[in-house]
Amino acid sequence: MASPRAFTFKCSPSLAFSTKTLMDSKPRTLRSPFSCSTSGSPQREARLSDAVEGAITLQEWQGWGTTSPLPAMVTKIVEDLKALEKDIDAQMSFGGSGGKLQGDFKVQEDKKHRKTYQALGDSEQKLQFFAARQIACRLLGSRGYLCQKCWLPLEDCMCSNVTQSTLWHRMRFWLYMHPKDFLRQNNTGKLLWQVFGTEAATLCLFGISEHEEIMWNALKLAGKNNVWCLYPNKNAALKSVEDVFGQEPSPYLECTDTKTNEDGTLNFILIDGTWNNSVSIFSRLKDQATSVWGEADFPCISLATGVSAMHKLR
Repeated sequence: MASPRAFTFKCSPSLAFSTKTLMDSKPRTLRSPFSCSTSGSPQREARLSDAVEGAITLQEWQGWGTTSPLPAMVTKIVEDLKALEKDIDAQMSFGGSGGKLQGDFKVQEDKKHRKTYQALGDSEQKLQFFAARQIACRLLGSRGYLCQKCWLPLEDCMCSNVTQSTLWHRMRFWLYMHPKDFLRQNNTGKLLWQVFGTEAATLCLFGISEHEEIMWNALKLAGKNNVWCLYPNKNAALKSVEDVFGQEPSPYLECTDTKTNEDGTLNFILIDGTWNNSVSIFSRLKDQATSVWGEADFPCISLATGVSAMHKLR
């Protein structure tokens, strides 16, 4: 087995805190992994060599709903996965939800990635490695199977049913997503950028330094008074939308034909993950808020409870 390779971690100064079916059927021709399904139903089984040729490209990466550069750590892990294929002469295969590795390759890769993880120096490096590995496996396991826009199997693509709209120019959503929710078929956060576009609703992946740096650069430019997180923070006084903007006409909401400077944009961070994972995401937000603004009191907005039975369940 090949010895673990060295990993280079990027930590920006502004971040100073710490179903795919088993693919073993005979080769077949896949439609482009960068497109949606418009007609026909592709088979759900294929050799990985058909779907995974070459590294992840910038075009492919951004096709999944992001405008960021391709994360360096994700690129490195994809390269190492493909090198391991050659070293042990075992083909990558994926199955289940989230593009999980399967088979003999999984056994060998699991040993290698655990050894690499344990050798890392601190919690920040471990988080970056964990996040990048999750995303790399999901990217490879979803190639040629999921639609890049709606994250559903190509035969179930719903893109033609989505109506695009325009978000008010002084408002921006940040979907702060846990890596385990990336490319999940039942994820609903992806609808934000499907409807409003990736500039108005921007994906930020937890633990990916390139994504978090982009988000925090925008938040610092906007200023703390223009940043809110939609999160039920029990340790602070929650504010409703009415508390923040009031019932009377607000200067925040005065629409003009002239687009204002970016530092007047209202930024809303929407945490996307399980309740347990959302705690870690919100904790990271507070840590960075302390670094940037000198206090961990991150402004939160809550939705009115009891709106519907489904709201109560969630």
